Amino acid sequence: MPANLPPQYFDTEKKLKTAKTPQEKIAILEELLSIVPKHKGTEKLQALLKTKISKLKSSAQKKASTARHAPVYMVEKSGAGQVVLAGPPNSGKSSLVKSLTNANPGIGDYPFTTRLAYPAMMKYENIQIQLVDTPPVTLDYMETWLPELIKGADGVLLILDLAESAILDSLTAVLMQLEEKRIKFVRENMYIPEENRLFYKKALIVANKKDLVPNEKIDHLLKELSGEKLEIITVSSLDQDELDELKKKIFLMLDIIRIYSKAPGKKATFNDPFTLRKGSTVSDFARTVHQDFVQKMKYARIWSEKKYQGQMVNRDHVLEDEDIIELHI
Repeated sequence: MPANLPPQYFDTEKKLKTAKTPQEKIAILEELLSIVPKHKGTEKLQALLKTKISKLKSSAQKKASTARHAPVYMVEKSGAGQVVLAGPPNSGKSSLVKSLTNANPGIGDYPFTTRLAYPAMMKYENIQIQLVDTPPVTLDYMETWLPELIKGADGVLLILDLAESAILDSLTAVLMQLEEKRIKFVRENMYIPEENRLFYKKALIVANKKDLVPNEKIDHLLKELSGEKLEIITVSSLDQDELDELKKKIFLMLDIIRIYSKAPGKKATFNDPFTLRKGSTVSDFARTVHQDFVQKMKYARIWSEKKYQGQMVNRDHVLEDEDIIELHI
């Protein structure tokens, strides 16, 4: 019986020639196995692909077990917050980073294009937020340093490919890998106690490549994903309005406020605000400006768009986003 392999199989098979690591080869072979029609004429081919995958996984596990030290890769935080992008192969993480920032990460139409953490700065209104692109995660593979990078981050974007048929399985694989490292994801509006900040991370599911999928299929996929209880936003890296909405969601997920400093008798400057956690007080702001100001401060005045116009406030006054504060020392 003839195999009758589709053209997609041969296109994918070509990627094996450029694959450099066992993990890349495994991902491509698994993709080939999913493409192969399941009938008697392809039984030998299916068995051959499974054998190759098994040998590669066995070899990779032996190398991992004999390694003396696991590689560590950390990214120094910069800007108003650090958000890590995580997801399965070819979900479009690097394309999103490129669209949201001025960076140029490596982008390819094959799995495991990204091999290291890639930080880039995203401008949101008058602040900069650090995005970190990372290597893909599958059920069988995850970089050993990725969980530690996520633990130190302020938030996570779980990037998925709406055009992928097994989108829920891919998300489950990512969640399972990270749950093994005690990392759990919660909605952006959930309060996380200080003692749990390493292991509970605010996350947003970003269903990417919206432009490649019909609306009725998107609705079906969103219903599938809704069981994860995380907020889901659909985007296309080609739609600027959707990218702007994603930027706003990222800002809200960070749970921060922007505070402007004003010297007595002068106008406030709005180009480079101080960023503090929501719930911060005038004392917290004074300490951020200068450690000595907390003790030396006599009082403060506050301006806001609708509520305050220079009123005096005490040290315990809770600040809101884009308040203007004038400290009197």
